[in-house]
Amino acid sequence: MSASVTPDLADADTLTRLFAPVAGEQALGLAVSGGPDSLALMLLAQRWAVAQAQPPRLFVYSLDHGLRPEAASEVAMVLAEAERLGLTARGLVWEGPAPETGVLEAARLARYRIIGEAMAADGVTVLATGHHRGDQAETILMRLAHGSGLDGLKGMTVLSQVEGVKVFRPLLDVEPQTLAKLVADAGMVPAQDPSNHDTSYERVRWRQLLPALAAEGLDGGAIARFAARMAEADLALTQLTDAAFAELVVFDGFGAASLPLATLTALSPAVGRRVLSRVLTIVGGRQRPRALGQVERLFEQLTTDTLPRGATLLGAVIRVKGDGLIVAREPGRVLPEERALSPHSALVWDERFRIANLSGEAGLVAAATDFFPRHRLEEVLGFKVTTPAEAIRTAPIVRDASGAVLSLGGWSFDDRVTVELLVD
Repeated sequence: MSASVTPDLADADTLTRLFAPVAGEQALGLAVSGGPDSLALMLLAQRWAVAQAQPPRLFVYSLDHGLRPEAASEVAMVLAEAERLGLTARGLVWEGPAPETGVLEAARLARYRIIGEAMAADGVTVLATGHHRGDQAETILMRLAHGSGLDGLKGMTVLSQVEGVKVFRPLLDVEPQTLAKLVADAGMVPAQDPSNHDTSYERVRWRQLLPALAAEGLDGGAIARFAARMAEADLALTQLTDAAFAELVVFDGFGAASLPLATLTALSPAVGRRVLSRVLTIVGGRQRPRALGQVERLFEQLTTDTLPRGATLLGAVIRVKGDGLIVAREPGRVLPEERALSPHSALVWDERFRIANLSGEAGLVAAATDFFPRHRLEEVLGFKVTTPAEAIRTAPIVRDASGAVLSLGGWSFDDRVTVELLVD
């Protein structure tokens, strides 16, 4: 199918293809605001589900953000339409105070968080949204203007994770006009959000530019083709990065990474930056945002031998030592507080270590090592320790109720505890 042609939504095979990624789900959530796109999603999901031999149960979630007086009645409309279609529906409310700036982003994050909580209660693991080709075009143009890399320029993907929620976007290749007609033909009257026309929002300004861009050939189909090609290029670079990362990067038991500097900087910059970004992400506790521009500058400093001593980025300390690059967790950043390790349970510490209590014993606690004399450390481990002091201070240590050390970093000294460094 050409990227410029929208799918035939009246065709059963088309619906089967669009919803194929969730065909095996026992339950599917639908995020429905009451606008034409989400109402169309609800209609299509219902039509697809009733045609299945073993249909998933559909749950409609509609959230009142409290930002407009009409929102409550719009949620009520969604619940009524869902009931007419025979679907289970939940009306939800955002009760937190709205921020003075970044309202749309805060509302988006709140939507996924609140709906995610409702999904957990209902036993739903995937949430479908009505994002369409126009949304994709706006997203890509915004990211292009902000200097995004390939990972961003491939746009929204059919499946992703947002605020811990697995999100499914079956309509990314569908034009918004097609969805609006579908809703009108069904006799539904969609809600109209005035913020969709408020030019104080960047997304709205890009939306208003789309007709002019389409007149020059840069329509939704062209941008969809661009996104597909960026996804292909991103996959190719990811495969090259995976191979280089596996060959070059070594992690020690404290979570510090080392790699040969000359080999790193000899890589294609596109691959080298990705290897460096992945190292920083893992060592720094998987912080966000990814800071592409900062990683690009860091890689350039490494290739031109202009790196400041003890540079820091994304929660990591970066140093050149001899012919190698050493990356350790940055002290002073927010590390986990002391955490209880309950019997027969596990926790992920600082997004870097998975620590498990294999015993039925209570009183085990995990905390940052902070200070452990190097000579004492070498007595405990039985070998010379050359890792940076920052890596030692920020590694987890597990003690029992008597204060005995059961594990340090990635090393366990007791059968009650196992520790795994998370490097994927």
